[in-house]
This record gives sequence, C-alpha cells and structure tokens, in this order.
Amino acid sequence: MTTAPIEVKRHSYAHIMAYAIKNLWPNAKFGIGPVVENGFYYDIDSKHKFSPDDLPKIEAEMRKIISSNAGFKKKIITHGDALKLFKKLGQPYKVELIKDLKKEGVKTSVYETGDFTDLCKGPHVTYTNELSPDAFKLVKIAGAYWKGDEKKAQLQRIYGLAFNTAAELQNHIKLLEEAERRDHRHLGAELKLFIFSDLVGPGLPLYTPKGATLRSTIQNYSRELRQEIGYQEVYSPQINKAELFKISGHYDKYKNDMFHVRSNYSKEEYFLKPMNCPQHTQIFASEIRSYKNMPVRIADFANLYRDEKPGELSGLTRLRAFSQDDGHCFCREDQIEEEFAAILGVIEKAMRTYGLNYYVRLSLRDEKNKKAYLGDDKVWKKSQKILEDLLKKIGIKYVLGPGEAAFYGPKMDLIAKDSLGRAWQLSTIQLDFNMPTRFKLEYVGADGKQHTPVMIHSAIAGSPERFMAILIEHYAGAFPLWLAPVQAVVLPISEKFNQYGKRVLSELSAASIRAKMDDSNETLGKRIRAAEMQKIPHILVIGEKEESAGLVAARHRETKQQETLPVADFINKLKQQITDKK
Repeated sequence: MTTAPIEVKRHSYAHIMAYAIKNLWPNAKFGIGPVVENGFYYDIDSKHKFSPDDLPKIEAEMRKIISSNAGFKKKIITHGDALKLFKKLGQPYKVELIKDLKKEGVKTSVYETGDFTDLCKGPHVTYTNELSPDAFKLVKIAGAYWKGDEKKAQLQRIYGLAFNTAAELQNHIKLLEEAERRDHRHLGAELKLFIFSDLVGPGLPLYTPKGATLRSTIQNYSRELRQEIGYQEVYSPQINKAELFKISGHYDKYKNDMFHVRSNYSKEEYFLKPMNCPQHTQIFASEIRSYKNMPVRIADFANLYRDEKPGELSGLTRLRAFSQDDGHCFCREDQIEEEFAAILGVIEKAMRTYGLNYYVRLSLRDEKNKKAYLGDDKVWKKSQKILEDLLKKIGIKYVLGPGEAAFYGPKMDLIAKDSLGRAWQLSTIQLDFNMPTRFKLEYVGADGKQHTPVMIHSAIAGSPERFMAILIEHYAGAFPLWLAPVQAVVLPISEKFNQYGKRVLSELSAASIRAKMDDSNETLGKRIRAAEMQKIPHILVIGEKEESAGLVAARHRETKQQETLPVADFINKLKQQITDKK
C-alpha cells in the first residue's frame, strides 16, 4: 500500500464512492465529498432513495474500481471550460461550485479516474490500487441541505470509514459498537435519568428525580471546587435587554443564535441569555472597587439558552437549555498568573476525580480572519503571549489551536479523553482584556487612579448537562458511588422483613446515603436483576439472620462479592467512600 497520508486516502475513497454511484445510478448529481474524522462522505442528489441495502452494492463496485488500477489524473482548466464540462455532464451542483470559485479567484481543477470526472482540488493517490479494498466501509445515510441551507435542496449524504489497514478499520468498528452500547441517549432512558417531550420542545430536557440528582451532584462538586479557590456564587436573570449584548459584542456575533423575548408592555428588545459573562460585568460595576480587594471572583449556575437548529440537537450534548459551571474573575494584571494556576489546579483535581485523561490546547486567534474577533492586534498579541508564557512557566505541555480562541480573547482549553479514547472539550480558562474595556469597568489602583481590570472566564466541567452525557458514556452508566443517583437498594427477601427493611432504609437516609427499598411482589432474583440493570453500586439483601443481628448482606457491583456486616459499619464504610469520591 502507498505511504500517502490517511487524509489523502480518505479523499480518494470519497472520489471512488462517487465513481461507483455514477456507475450504478448514472443520473446521480453530486455535491461535495470531503474528508471527515475517520473517513469521508459524499452528498448526492438522486431519484433513487438510498437505503442501507444499497451500501454493500456500492462497496462492491468501489472494490472493482480499486482493483482496476485506474489513475487519478489532475488537470487545471479555466472556469469557462469547467462550466462547459460540468453542464455537459449534467452536474448542476458542480456548476454552482465553479461559479463560487470564480468569484473567489480560485483556479479550477478536475480529476479524471477511468471514465469518471470530478471537480476537486485534490490531492489523491496516484492509482486506485494504492488503496486497500478491505480498509473502508460505508456506514450511514443521512439527509443534508445543499451548502447547509434549509432553503436549498435536500441531498442524500453517504458516510464511509477509511483507514490504512483492515485491522485498523475493524478496531474502529468495535469502538463504534461499544460507543453505541454506551450511547447516553439509550442509557439515559434505560436508567430513567431524563426524557424529551414533543410538547415541551426539542433540545429541552426534563430530568427525572434520578437525573436531577446526578446533575446537581456534578454542579455541587464544581461549586465545592470553586469555593476552594475563593469564588462566591451569584445568580443572574434568564432574560436581558439587547443593549447588554450589544455592548459585550454578542449581539452582532450571535444574534441569530439567541432566543428573542417579547414583552406585552414594552417595545424594548429582550433575549434569553446565552451566556453569563455580560451580566457578571454589571455585578462588578455595581460598587467602587479597590486594588486592595481584587480579585473579585464570582460563579454562576443559572440556565442558559441558545437557538440551535433542530437538526444539530443531539441528546444532552447539544441542547437549547442548559447551564454552565461558569466563573468570572476580575483581577489586576499582576494577579493573572496566580489566578490561572488556581483555576487550573481545581480543573486538574476534577479530571482526576472523574477519571478522565486530558491534554491542554492553547486556543489562539485565526490570524487570517482578524475581523471575527474583538480588540486590536496589540491586545491580542499581549494576551496570547501572556497565556503561552504562563503555560511554559508552569511546565504544562500543550498543543496550539489556531482559530479556536473565543471572540474576545485567547484561552487554555482542557481536552478530556473518555474511557473509549474520544476527545471532548470541557474545561476552559479564557483571558479577556476586551469586555472590561467595552463595559468601562474600573478599579482604584495603588496610585489613586482608575484602572481597567482583566477578566478571566473559566469553566471546570463546562455544561453539567453535556458533562452528564459524557459521564454516562464514560462509565457506561455504572457511576462511581459518590455520583450514583441511587447508591444502595434494600431488598427484603420476603414481605415478613419489610419492617426491618424500612428501618435500614431510614438509617441510610439519615446518613445522607441515597437509597431506596424494593419490596415489590417480584421474586428476589428478579429484584436483584432489576437493581443490577439499574447499575446500583450496593444491593442489600435482608432476611431473618440479618434482622436478628442488625446486619445487612451487601453485594458490591464492582467486585460481585457479598459481605455481611452491621448496618452502622456499612454506613460508615460508604460515607468514607463518598467523602473520598472513590
């Protein structure tokens, strides 16, 4: 096999898939066929409605093309010639793309493979047989609007996976199967954590008592960590005047992604808030601040709202209503290093507790698109240098993320990896010189003059709701004891022992252990199985021996072992494990 980069191979597989579809359905029209993570896709307009049954047929045709040893021949042609060619080929979407390229002043290039011609900038492998016929698989069909515009034609998108070797492909397929088994949408329903209702609306989850417990436990841990480094909690309203967001810069950048709110008694423009930072500037501005009482650290868990497109919503990972474990620190420039170190310290502690590996990304401005960001070059160069110097001083390894900065400042993002090795951007620490200036925030310095504070935005777990989804999949629903919505279940072996079961349950509840009793009419075996299916950490079976001696027969989820011990000893053991977050 060729040593071409995997992205080049994936791009070539996409081209071959289009070639195969053209052979099987000659009237198919093609949109775009880019490389994506782990594979590729192609958008197709066809009278034929593709189904999963078609995928093996397309794969077989692709393998014929691969074995034919056809070459990928690149040609640079004029826009005029390209228009004539693709009009003749009956490819209207390619014609539209050529017109776009002409406006942008980009040359047109085509690739010829056998008797198939495609508009493409490449690169591709040199010959088709440089690709493994067993290292790709077509996996999914979805709908996609042309150019992502809901007003344009809806095409059919076929996704494929592609790797260097068949072994790599099979390993990835196994990973996908495990990810499907852990899908938080399925487990969330099975474990009765949250629901969605058509009457309530898409992207607006409803949390059951168990789900609300899990959500609040995540929030409370972030709250505890914030308190360790001197943050005080505030609460801000769900709706705000548009003027607030105009000053912050969010109005111009995110207006179309915000929910409008209409008053019956006022013509002022209001929005449901999509973030907390503008409100927090007003808390800082509400009183005279001195350099002596800096920094001012505040945290907020209020709900936020964003008008996400329905097709982009996905379980708890993409919502219209969610919260953030949001923190904002207003400090002097000489306090930046200490504040960053403190926040980074609690973030690292949180990731260790949750059992997540991670790396740090230094997210910088896109230097080719400076207009997308607030502030001038001087401010950005200064803030980006401060962050990079700080990471080097602390001795933290990091990767650069050009174009990943917030629109108001650079940031240090923590990218966590779950038990399946998937990367999630969770925690963040952002350095902001722009928003305090826009809101004219000030404090009195040691020189008696007015100075502008620096604003540090931070999140420990990010959105607790999104983090809940990640944890459901990370633990496959088997939460560690301290997180588990139900930490123990009491199972009397018969109705005769229900009274003792209630006494045990009462003692557990008095010790703040989240417990319940299952005294239903099902057999003990079925009740044990139900508790196991709900992934409850401890199952307490009680009968005559346990009642007479004040004991519980505790079966532990992780070890599958059972031990019989006094109720008080069991409670003390659990309380210590919960305190230690083990």
